[in-house]
Amino acid sequence: MTNPPWWRGAVTYQIYPRSFVDTNGDGVGDLPGIIEKLDYVASLGVDAIWISPFFKSPMADYGYDIADYCDVDPLFGSLRDFDRLLAKAHGLGIRVMIDQVLSHTSVEHAWFQESRCSRDNPKADWYVWADAKEDGTPPNNWLSIFGGCAWQWEPRRGQYYLHNFLVSQPDLNFHNPQVRAAILDCVRFWLERGVDGLRLDAINFCFHDRLLRDNPPKPKEQRVGRGFSPDNPYAFQYHWYNNTQPENLAFLAELRALLDRYPGTVALGEISSEDSLATMAEYTAAGRLHMGYSFELLTDDFSAAHIRGTVQQLEAQMRDGWPCWAISNHDVERVLSRWGGDGAAPALANLFTALVCSLRGSVCIYQGEELGLTEAQVPYEALKDPYGIAFWPQFKGRDGCRTPMPWTDGEHAGFSSGIPWLPVPTEHRALAVARQENDPRSTLNGFRRILRWRSAQPALRWGDIRFLETAEPLLAFTRSHGDETVLVAFNLGADALDTGLALDGDWQPIDGHGLAQGLLAGGRLRMPAHAALFARRA
Repeated sequence: MTNPPWWRGAVTYQIYPRSFVDTNGDGVGDLPGIIEKLDYVASLGVDAIWISPFFKSPMADYGYDIADYCDVDPLFGSLRDFDRLLAKAHGLGIRVMIDQVLSHTSVEHAWFQESRCSRDNPKADWYVWADAKEDGTPPNNWLSIFGGCAWQWEPRRGQYYLHNFLVSQPDLNFHNPQVRAAILDCVRFWLERGVDGLRLDAINFCFHDRLLRDNPPKPKEQRVGRGFSPDNPYAFQYHWYNNTQPENLAFLAELRALLDRYPGTVALGEISSEDSLATMAEYTAAGRLHMGYSFELLTDDFSAAHIRGTVQQLEAQMRDGWPCWAISNHDVERVLSRWGGDGAAPALANLFTALVCSLRGSVCIYQGEELGLTEAQVPYEALKDPYGIAFWPQFKGRDGCRTPMPWTDGEHAGFSSGIPWLPVPTEHRALAVARQENDPRSTLNGFRRILRWRSAQPALRWGDIRFLETAEPLLAFTRSHGDETVLVAFNLGADALDTGLALDGDWQPIDGHGLAQGLLAGGRLRMPAHAALFARRA
């Protein structure tokens, strides 16, 4: 690949605006706060930012319930603020991607307010409505991810509406061409403003089964999934009919055709289906999404076998598309706690960063991972996440990864002059940007070193990948690009390893990444605990 598009191999930094920087003292982060810290973001060496929803919303799901796709919620600022943000980011060489939540809206959206009023208004068929069964119960057995039945009764219409998420997040009816056209118009609004890409939330949820068939039951031993425990009834079903319908492929082609009219823009789809890797391959085939990511590496399975098996399975299916990998985001426990366990050293975060940045594909990294933040323990009385409130204490929700960024070790960690919307843990203040900035051995500067070093390694950014068969806890593979082949190995364990590898030729270590370095000599690989090896074929 002589001239790859900017997003291939790019590192995108996810900003959760509520928790980044608050400039007006209301305890909630805002767009001016992002503008204020864009120089810091640029210093990390990332290629792009992805900003979680900042659109007009009642905030029942903290922005993922949109009441107006084409306006900024006053909580975060204004359209003028967004334009300033875009201009400054572009001036710093940073691309800007925005979250687009297309499958559902808020109940406060004007479309739903009209649709719910009667069965014969102009937007009557813009949402998924269905009659009750003869006994008054919902039309089928579909369940909401956030708990309970996915249908809510609307007395004004005498019908149920579908909500795959919260009751206040009704699903749009994408079988209606007017809905698809209206959604594409909303996307066009932001493309015209100059955004560089879209992160598409729950993109496989846009269509539902027209026949409203029941989902079949799932055996108890298979009740696993992202973001919910086996105790969540959502895990009791195969979700064959309430999402990931074949009609969605044609819509993705429509969306891609729109993006193609804005050269350089990109679509990244969030995918969570019964077989997310197969859906990623299908959704990123030629003429559809540019990239896709799923939750396979957002679980607590930190093993060489799981990482190798996940990537190999995707590679075997993805012929045209390009993967994007994430090991952290706003929906899951922070990776240092999830993979590192209790008492994990912050510097271990750098090993995780290097690992995800060494896989074939692009990368999304969540704010705070560069500091080595752990999952915050938010007490029940301080919870804001409706998901955590509903499932406490078996599942504590998503607030633990959403606490404010610690900029200083002072009161409220320099996030706000007011009371933050979520509490800042004491241990996070000790990892504040100000405390790490001038320490060359800090996790923050280790993160910068890794990204700067990776940017000069074409094989790691764009190369093919081939895994070596190794025993736990060793993960090893090669990345090849043009005439260059790079050997990559990680000791995922807390003990040193001394093992043989069947490798042809001579290999020269590549320095500069700053991690604990393994040694390769005479066909033997010696790896300190939590070490990495990068070597180039001589």
